[in-house]
Amino acid sequence: DRIVERVREIPRGFVRTYADLDPAAPRLAGRVLATTHEALPWQRVVNAQGRISPRPGHGPHVQRLLLEEEGVVFRQDGRLDLSQYLWQPDPEWRRRKGLL
Repeated sequence: DRIVERVREIPRGFVRTYADLDPAAPRLAGRVLATTHEALPWQRVVNAQGRISPRPGHGPHVQRLLLEEEGVVFRQDGRLDLSQYLWQPDPEWRRRKGLL
């Protein structure tokens, strides 16, 4: 549930990494996103290098398109600049949202 809530709170045009969602188990965060049936902004989760993680099918292509529609710009090497797009909610924001 915590992982799902953390994905829901990512604003449009920003990303978080799998490790941001669950520092102790980033792979678990990936599995949760792959298996959940809830409508989540899954495209806003990338790997720690600022890349879209490979997955079968059209997922990576669709993820990039969705992020670009939100204004995220990818570099030539396929990465996005985490210093610009990584979203880290401050404790006050989380408190106002009732998430602490």
